Amino acid sequence: MTTPDPSREPEPTKPAGTATTPYKDRVYRSPAGVVGGALVLAIVAWLGIDAVVVGEGRTPWLALATMLFLVPLVFAYTLRPAVFVNDDGLRVRNPLRLIVLPWGQVASLRSGFSNEVVDDAGTKYQLWALPVSVRARSKAARQDARAARAAARADARAGQGGSLRGGAVGAADLGVGPALAADGPRRAETDRAMDELRELHERRQGEPEPGTQGEVTVRWAYEIIAPAVAGAVLLGVLWGLG
Repeated sequence: MTTPDPSREPEPTKPAGTATTPYKDRVYRSPAGVVGGALVLAIVAWLGIDAVVVGEGRTPWLALATMLFLVPLVFAYTLRPAVFVNDDGLRVRNPLRLIVLPWGQVASLRSGFSNEVVDDAGTKYQLWALPVSVRARSKAARQDARAARAAARADARAGQGGSLRGGAVGAADLGVGPALAADGPRRAETDRAMDELRELHERRQGEPEPGTQGEVTVRWAYEIIAPAVAGAVLLGVLWGLG
């Protein structure tokens, strides 16, 4: 499940000719990924530091190499993913890449087995920070079904009571119908986030501004790749030495 939270990154500069009101990026992350990643990092650090301190022979070096290899990868796939959204476009921070897509270059936002953004060239970029949860979708569907059954029972009871009094009274008169209508169909949290992104995309497509134009840029996260590769090489050397 994913919830938006305020960004702590520096605010982008609004291009000339756009609204002067200050704004901040909206950020989507996976709370489960963040919590799970923090726990895994804590376990790796605890075991690794313990092996470095009390280990003998090659053990401390193996522990250091293992931490150098694992820590960047765990961080990349759990804590790093995020989707930054503002009036100009998307910044998709995936485990090993940072993709910047102005709204003018976004063709569509798709949801299937994964959530993706597609640019005008047809290139797909997966949104790691918005994982698709079949379990969450099933839970939302079950809640909708239970709410519909409850409304039907309320209508039936109200209809029976109204007929006895000579007047028709439905679930809407009891406040059941309006509450369900106001809430609307329940949606998984990542699906609601994708709905918000599509709504903003449609709005920005209808109001083209200089800030929404530009090229799609992709940057590899060498700060993640380099230490992970170094740790893998060091592990290979240590194991090779026997």
